[in-house]
Amino acid sequence: MKTADIVRRAGRSLRHAKIRTILTSLAIGVGAFTLTFSLAAGEGARKYADTLISSNVDANSLAVSKDADFFNGGQGGGVKEYDPNQGNFQGTTLQRLSQEDIVKLGKIKDVKEVTPLYDITPTYITRDGQKKYSLTASQYDPTIRVELAAGQLPKNKAQLADDDVLLPDVYLSPLGFKDASEAVGKTIVIRVDRRGGVDAAEVQQIVATQGVAGLQQLAAGQGKDFVLRIAAVSKKSAAAFQSSTAVSISGTKAQEMANFSTKDTPDYQKYALATVQAKDGSDPAAVKAAIEKEGYTAKTAKDLQDILFTIVNVLQGIVAGFGVLALIASVFGIINTQYISVLERTQQIGLMKALGMRKRDVSRLFRYEAAWIGFLGGLIGAGLAWGIGTLANPKISEALGIGSENHLLIFQFAPIAALIASLMLVAIVAGMLPARKAAKLDPVEALRTE
Repeated sequence: MKTADIVRRAGRSLRHAKIRTILTSLAIGVGAFTLTFSLAAGEGARKYADTLISSNVDANSLAVSKDADFFNGGQGGGVKEYDPNQGNFQGTTLQRLSQEDIVKLGKIKDVKEVTPLYDITPTYITRDGQKKYSLTASQYDPTIRVELAAGQLPKNKAQLADDDVLLPDVYLSPLGFKDASEAVGKTIVIRVDRRGGVDAAEVQQIVATQGVAGLQQLAAGQGKDFVLRIAAVSKKSAAAFQSSTAVSISGTKAQEMANFSTKDTPDYQKYALATVQAKDGSDPAAVKAAIEKEGYTAKTAKDLQDILFTIVNVLQGIVAGFGVLALIASVFGIINTQYISVLERTQQIGLMKALGMRKRDVSRLFRYEAAWIGFLGGLIGAGLAWGIGTLANPKISEALGIGSENHLLIFQFAPIAALIASLMLVAIVAGMLPARKAAKLDPVEALRTE
């Protein structure tokens, strides 16, 4: 008997038991729905993670630390012997880079530039006639994409001018600006207070350069006001690592602020992290190997991407596990349905065998019926997931704040088609026992069955 004829006959047999077929298919559809969502969420999360990395990390840049615990959240450090270079970073005691380490890193082959992560702890931000507000300040990174509300940033990955600042739009209203355009070109004041004491030589320098006013300011709070010009105003971006409230300043100004606030303290010229820029055309992996050979820990953009992908894969696996459990339950449903079908059609099977249908064809008939059930269940589950996910994508993106152009659920035809094919294969395997029973029926005994 031809395969096409058996497939058509299997389809007709299922149509005669529509309700049972639909219910069994829906059982498979639950697993298909979950697995389709898992595939879509995994693809969407990986694409968004890739967008984050490509938008925020230069492929030629490496993050370098003297302490491997910096990259694992301090999970492997345990109790450490005291070292003057140690310091607290976000609740973890870490070995820090010194100025000598920065110079040493700069001498490694194919290293173009080394930029320390300066410890900037400003006290407040303000401008004439306005209140004071707390803030977070960070070094401007020209390799990170920034969405602007107004103003212009240096082109060709150039650094900010020393006295310029990139101001987030959340500060516009508090500082008395009507809009972003009005703020561009205006000046703001960032106050930095000193953590340690002041030596006599510095007092003399302040008196010489700033006079009595500078000395009075120093006595009042041992602080310094940095007057900066707003070069541009940034707006919140869905593809940004940096906090939307972080004020970006030039590397030179960041160094000046950090050195001022930490002078005469153990934190002076100590850095938890440094960014190493590899030369154009060089292999970041080779530069990483050379850095680690010197006793440092380094991570490339690809390493960061792999970390994010690992997290996504674990979460995707958990969701997929629930889908697999649903499929396991549906396998027993297929076996039960097919066994009942064999019992109900015993006389029909006997007639087909009496008319010359081979055991092999009888077995194939029931296996193909199981395949049809798997196909229908996969189609229903995947179709529902695709439709619901497509409709829900905009709301999910809005709720997660990842931007309207980024979707958490990305449905691709090839993986879904492979999933449906796999479900058909699972259904065929589940239907093998009932099919074997049908093939082994004795035609004479089957025809006598009431």
